Amino acid sequence: MDILTDLLQQAGLQRRLLDLSTLTSQNALRFPCEKSIGLHAVIQGKVFLIAPSLDEPLALQAGDVALMARGCEHMLSLEKSTDAAQIHTVAAGLAGKAVKPPDRIDARVISGAYQFWNAPLHPFLQQMPPWLVLRRDSQERSPALAMTIGLLDAEAGRSEIGASHIVYGLLDALFTYALRELVARHSPDQAGWSLAVRDPKIRRVLSLMHEDCAKPWSLESLARDAGLSRTALAERFRQVLGDTPLNHLRLLRMQKAMQLLSSTDQGLEKIAQAVGYQDAFGFSKVFKRSTGQAPGAFRQQNRRTQSLPTRINASLPH
Repeated sequence: MDILTDLLQQAGLQRRLLDLSTLTSQNALRFPCEKSIGLHAVIQGKVFLIAPSLDEPLALQAGDVALMARGCEHMLSLEKSTDAAQIHTVAAGLAGKAVKPPDRIDARVISGAYQFWNAPLHPFLQQMPPWLVLRRDSQERSPALAMTIGLLDAEAGRSEIGASHIVYGLLDALFTYALRELVARHSPDQAGWSLAVRDPKIRRVLSLMHEDCAKPWSLESLARDAGLSRTALAERFRQVLGDTPLNHLRLLRMQKAMQLLSSTDQGLEKIAQAVGYQDAFGFSKVFKRSTGQAPGAFRQQNRRTQSLPTRINASLPH
């Protein structure tokens, strides 16, 4: 079981290529990211990433990759200040207007939005740092990352058949490499999901939960499959993840329930059984305690937001 892939799917990930952006000294790009993670790969030139939460703009060179946590609104510009620039808003849920290419291009950036619409989020997504910059000159340990950026550079803006599909696949690969780097850089002194998956025993427990969250797991059965005692598992799990195994299991069940309520018309009884509850009543109590809404209200609200221009819709063409 690839627990990162499952985590992203159950969290309701939708993504949108924000296309190849060109920057000149006269324009800047604004990215409102209330419910999205932003990803930028600089293909040509030098740009500055400007955000209210940053003490000073971040300089990005060709070959650099920047990943922003959910909700980090920011701008890209050729200058440290955008006072003299015309600002264009790039919305995650909109395809964008066709703009005549400028006569002179000073920088090129390919961007993507990875949207997680519903909350609460999985702990891994909650604990993401606001900014992660993968510098070109520090990518020697990850040649695949540098290769992916090179392939993006080769395909971006091409009119050959299949180019759009290739760029999407490469952007997804780049996003996954960045998340791997997040896990690798997580401090061993700080509890969190990234630390938990680096512990073989706890990763085994997490994999079991992801493989079948509906199974009536107990602390004893999880400990037995991980080769630990109940006490050892409870202490080790809390130490690396900052939570108990059964609390985390409940979170995974609610993540899957939100995904089923959002993407299917299944009744509450069927959804309850799919996430490990014997009846809709017991499931509904836990769901409301976890999300602040009853399942029916959550589903109705989700349907009302499907047509919002800021929401990435899975049915839209990529």
